[in-house]
Amino acid sequence: MLNPALLAVVAAAAAEEYERASREPMPWPLTFLVAPLVLHRNTREALPRTTRSHLSTWVTKNPLLRAGFPQRAKSLAGPVRQGVRFGLANGWLILTEDGDLRGALVQSARPSSVGDITAIVRSAGLVGKWLTKLERPATAFALLGVAP
Repeated sequence: MLNPALLAVVAAAAAEEYERASREPMPWPLTFLVAPLVLHRNTREALPRTTRSHLSTWVTKNPLLRAGFPQRAKSLAGPVRQGVRFGLANGWLILTEDGDLRGALVQSARPSSVGDITAIVRSAGLVGKWLTKLERPATAFALLGVAP
C-alpha cells in the first residue's frame, strides 16, 4: 500500500476533488493528511459518507482514531513525499506557481478494482472535497494533532 504509484493516485484524486469543490488547487501540505486518513482501514471506514459533517465533528466522534493519527501521519511522510514526486514526474500531479497541487489523473492511471484500492481512491476524493470546508489548511493539521 505504500508504493509511490498508489500514493500519487491518492494525492491526485484528493487534489482533483479539492479543486472541483473549491475552484482552487489543493495546498500541497494537505497531501500529508489524506494518505493517513484513507490508507488506515479503520479510519477510512469511519470517514463520513458526505462532506456535510465538519472535520471537527468527526474528530470529536472518533477520539481513538484521532489519537493514533499523528503517529500514522509521521510514519507516512516519507512515502507521501515519494508519491508526490512520482505523481509530478508522471504528470498525475501538477505543481502551480504558488506551490499548490492539481490532480491530472488520466483514466489509464486509475487503478483497477483490486482489494481496497477502489475504496482508498474514492475516499481520497472525498477527503479532498471535505478539506475544502476549512478556511485554512492549518485548521486540519491542528484538529488532527499534527504540524505541517
